[in-house]
Amino acid sequence: MRVELVYALPDRAWRVKVEVADNACVADALDQGLPALRTACGSVEVEADPSRLAVFGRPAAAESLLHDGDRIEILRPLLADPKQARRRRAVQSRGR
Repeated sequence: MRVELVYALPDRAWRVKVEVADNACVADALDQGLPALRTACGSVEVEADPSRLAVFGRPAAAESLLHDGDRIEILRPLLADPKQARRRRAVQSRGR
């Protein structure tokens, strides 16, 4: 079956299609496709942290089984905690 690995930055995204066995999991697809994705990204460092993986936007574990056509997304770490950022914006808007 075919799946796709995706890594994205705010201004650019890279995709690599991978052929995996019918009973493959996310870890299997990463093992096969990560070298090609790193080559495609060039100087951008791609690290696949098992706690930051998703399939079609939904969190996925490395042992999650895949289906034909799935898109595995390698997520980047958050730059700011969303709750703290929201609080900061609320305080700033009150001060205006």
